[in-house]
Amino acid sequence: MGSKADYSMRGHECYHCKQWVEPGQPHDCWTTTEGALTRDLSEDLRDAWDRLRETAVSFGDQRVYASHSSIMFSRKSCYFFVRPKKNYLEVVIFLGRAVKAPQVRQVVESSKRKKANIVRITHRDEVEAPITDWLQEAYEMSETLSGSRRSSRSAARGKRGTGRSSPRS
Repeated sequence: MGSKADYSMRGHECYHCKQWVEPGQPHDCWTTTEGALTRDLSEDLRDAWDRLRETAVSFGDQRVYASHSSIMFSRKSCYFFVRPKKNYLEVVIFLGRAVKAPQVRQVVESSKRKKANIVRITHRDEVEAPITDWLQEAYEMSETLSGSRRSSRSAARGKRGTGRSSPRS
């Protein structure tokens, strides 16, 4: 077994992203960019990504940012995200309901209020209704579905009948 000095002299494979990191080379796979995540997409997937992004941005004020292996679309909280894969775009749409439609491959309960509806997109022509309708619904409902912990606690206190709230700093 080698010493720490041996380890740092030969470099290493990042256990998160599996990229080889040369000795002394800076590496932070936790920070990435939208461009880096979409750089290697095929032409069809790139067209689908462009149309998906344009559609989402047209809904109104929001933040679009890369995080780990996903591109997040967020108002106060994330209302959907895209994981670019080699052969498809995995789109995870947060709604207050499970969508029963052929486009939805899986539904995961992500919280008491939110259901993550998972869709695969392989072509630009798929970025149309009903998928765009679900994205619009997610955008419009995102603040309602996210709620705040304080309001949930206040509601819970009210149900218990304490009738008072404690200040928080």
